[in-house]
Amino acid sequence: MPELLSKYRAPETETCTQEISPESAGWKYVGFEVFELKAGEVLSQQTEDKEVCLVLVGGKANVKSKTLDLNNIGDRMSPFERKKPYAVYLPNDDEFTLTANTDVEVAVCKAPGKGGVKARLITPGDIGSESRGKGFNKRHVHNILPETEPADSLLVVEVYTDEGNTSSYPSHKHDQDNAPHETYLEETYYHRIDPPQGFVFQRVYTEDGEIDESMAAYNKDVVMVPKGYHPVATLAGYNSYYLNVMAGPDRRWCFVWEDAHNWVNSPAYGE
Repeated sequence: MPELLSKYRAPETETCTQEISPESAGWKYVGFEVFELKAGEVLSQQTEDKEVCLVLVGGKANVKSKTLDLNNIGDRMSPFERKKPYAVYLPNDDEFTLTANTDVEVAVCKAPGKGGVKARLITPGDIGSESRGKGFNKRHVHNILPETEPADSLLVVEVYTDEGNTSSYPSHKHDQDNAPHETYLEETYYHRIDPPQGFVFQRVYTEDGEIDESMAAYNKDVVMVPKGYHPVATLAGYNSYYLNVMAGPDRRWCFVWEDAHNWVNSPAYGE
């Protein structure tokens, strides 16, 4: 089993700070990269056989593809402004060139493409938001690329969790191809922490004990979830943001709760 924690690589000579592929992760579907660009720097890629969702975590940029010519998109310099992001969806057999107008932090989310979905800009007005949980299990969600919006494989969401709260909790999993009860979805968590010297704890574990890892994820680290439960806990003084990418053979988010902790969803908690 590959390491589940990918540490941040400061962009001293290369702009790529995270680079996760199906080959490096030991799975089939999700690819995830992060680039930190200075104003004027350029990122170009071919999408090849993958669909891509570019998420502007922070900064403003121009983006060109075979069919798009987008100028100065982006409306936040940091995710902790808590504004909804700008994103760009690109199908397989496409290409893009992103030119940074300010310092830019961009996530490149990838999964198998099948064709038939057009490239498009995803604006803050296109992104739904919701609050989940109660008590010390509250979080706020921006649904960037949910299953209700067109794509082939990708599901993309960002989540805010305030200090001292848990998230992705009660523990849940989505590692069986058994819809509509449960779907198989690989998942990455790109963690950002405010203030940036902090960390969160994340545990990834299966019922049979094949995986049971607890990790301290620092600012800009990535946790990979090939299967199993995967809750996150924040610490006093530090707020959490994470960007989730999920993909699998069935583009539906169907999950099951861990029985032992499902009571936290009940009226008996947090009232």
